[in-house]
Amino acid sequence: MSSIISVDGKFSFDALQMRLHPAESRIRKLSAETPAHIVLFDMLCDEHGTVWLARTLKKRRAILEAFVASANRKNIVLSHCTRDVKEARSWLGDAGHGATDGVVAKRLDGPYQPGVRAMVKVKRLRSADCVVGGFRYLSNSPQVGSLLLGLYNEAGKLDHVGFTSTIAKDDRTELTRKLEAMREPPGFTGKTPGGPSRWSTERSGEWEPVRPELVVEVRFDHVTGDRFRHGTKFLRWRPDKAPEQCTFEQIA
Repeated sequence: MSSIISVDGKFSFDALQMRLHPAESRIRKLSAETPAHIVLFDMLCDEHGTVWLARTLKKRRAILEAFVASANRKNIVLSHCTRDVKEARSWLGDAGHGATDGVVAKRLDGPYQPGVRAMVKVKRLRSADCVVGGFRYLSNSPQVGSLLLGLYNEAGKLDHVGFTSTIAKDDRTELTRKLEAMREPPGFTGKTPGGPSRWSTERSGEWEPVRPELVVEVRFDHVTGDRFRHGTKFLRWRPDKAPEQCTFEQIA
């Protein structure tokens, strides 16, 4: 089961995150403005307490479809599924643009196995060349922990779009010296990294701006709200590419 919020006909992860708010009045206001839907993708038991864990996915899916049909609620949605490889490939081709992360493959003849990752997540991986506009230190360490990534928007401003923390341990000392020598505000001239959140400490929220001269190629799987949804994977430095060439066209 998962929750989704649709904005202008598209799923919005940012709108869903807005529900993580300490004020109940704010949550009630948002729930009325942008109502959420529950997406069901499996049926482990029913309202009578009957447990279906030992049933195959094929049988559990039939039970789930019957439940959703009988509920007849607009806010209860049945997850999409297919046995057609061509259709699954078309879904994967559209993944990473705000609606879905990818495709999950499961065995139809398999029972539900609690605690076991009995599935295969298939994601559409792409790469982009980004400008390093700043960095954060490792927690309780003088070494760099993550690079803050930026792309130039149509107005020529450098927007913060995400981060990468997959830096080789042996490279951290030299990279830290290099970045510290490049420290210079503002780093980002458009959208800037946010400060501490409920999931971060004050230290992890701080960041150091650098001159936008370094270009790095990173791998990503999902873009939402003009930002990488998850952390990216460092691939290589791009000394052959000018920072001004790093635009949003790469991830459009």
